[in-house]
Amino acid sequence: MKVHFIGIGGIGISALAQYYLKRGALVSGSDLCESEITKALSKKGAKIFIGKHQGKNLAKDIDLVIYSLAIKKDNPEIKETKKYKIRIKSYPEALGNLTKKHFTIAVCGMHGKSTTVALLSLVLIKAGFDPTVIIGTKLKEFKDSNCKIGKSEYLVIEADEYKAAFLNYWPRIIVLTSIEREHLDYYRDLRHIFRTFRTFINHLPAGGTLVADKDDKNIKKMIERIKKQKKIKFKIIPYSLSQKESSKVKNILKIPGSFNVSNALGVLNVTRVLKIPDQITFKSYSEYKGAWRRFEIFHESLNAKPYTLVSDYGHHPTQIKVTIKAAKGKFPQKRIILVYQPHQIKRTKILFKEFVKAFDNVDLLFLNEIYGVAGREEEDQRKISSEDLALSIQRRWQKLGYKKIVSFLKDQNDILKELKRIIKKNDIIIIMGAGDIYNLVLKLRKISDP
Repeated sequence: MKVHFIGIGGIGISALAQYYLKRGALVSGSDLCESEITKALSKKGAKIFIGKHQGKNLAKDIDLVIYSLAIKKDNPEIKETKKYKIRIKSYPEALGNLTKKHFTIAVCGMHGKSTTVALLSLVLIKAGFDPTVIIGTKLKEFKDSNCKIGKSEYLVIEADEYKAAFLNYWPRIIVLTSIEREHLDYYRDLRHIFRTFRTFINHLPAGGTLVADKDDKNIKKMIERIKKQKKIKFKIIPYSLSQKESSKVKNILKIPGSFNVSNALGVLNVTRVLKIPDQITFKSYSEYKGAWRRFEIFHESLNAKPYTLVSDYGHHPTQIKVTIKAAKGKFPQKRIILVYQPHQIKRTKILFKEFVKAFDNVDLLFLNEIYGVAGREEEDQRKISSEDLALSIQRRWQKLGYKKIVSFLKDQNDILKELKRIIKKNDIIIIMGAGDIYNLVLKLRKISDP
């Protein structure tokens, strides 16, 4: 079988590409830019085309084309499929077909999906379930891969809410971690988000299970509304930081933050549904090393000054706040320097007020220019810059009496120069964002003292 992926460098679709590679398919794919992900796929046998999408990237004998939701319908490679009548599916449609063939456990919510999937997968592996896993990050336990192929009927996936992608999935168990205003380039408002999540939850079959975080006020409302339905065909299991296992989980986990304790409690409830003994779950928690770009810690040195570098994917005000709180908890009395790159112009514009309030607890803040997302920005909208955000944050800090400064630096090389200039021994430097700010992590690690 020959499968071609358009936008193969995406973290989700690249996992599916690995799935097909490991199943023996001949895989090709295209992406605008080369990345760690495309390089890794190439090493594993995929034929990768980097640069402008072109119809000639598709062989005429391709059996299936799978495209990322970021790809527009007028893409030359999509047009080529029509020319040769090649079967074509979106990434969610293709993954949705797999969910129908497996006992699928889907993790959904605006935040916490990757860590929850990672923890759950490792417990299932240790318990002998041998699941197939499609995850939106790379795991050391998967040899720095975002895909694991198992031999059992179990499939664990991240169920992405963007463009209602998860409505293509048909799980037996759903874990719901959080609901709030997000992806407002697609969703009209919170009501629209609620309705879409409700539709997905109703994909559960008779005897299915919803495991949901009742500490989340929006989820709590949703559970209350679901319970008012005349007939509920599935079971609802709420979890909370107030449950008795919370302190034990906190002590076992090596990754910081109450949000990660919450994620682990959600997993604990799933493993109990599957009759996995708690000791296996807790042992897996104690061995979990953390995921790529999820509070990923490196111990580096610059100008003979040792410091801790944290790489994080967070790109929503809530994620920023909880990550800073986790850093403060893990590194008390240390100076926290945050470098943040907003992700997507429209997200920054709509959640502007929330972003302004998100950085209060850092000691130094550098803002890189907004990372515009191809295919998701509106050309006619009012332009907004990270500089606007920096000015508003500075005004807020002045009103609060904070004697600290936020700096806007458009060029990442200028941020690097500033970090070199100001760094002190034992500083904590957090590089955060879902765009190309990750390149700054690579540069910092490259110039680290031997």
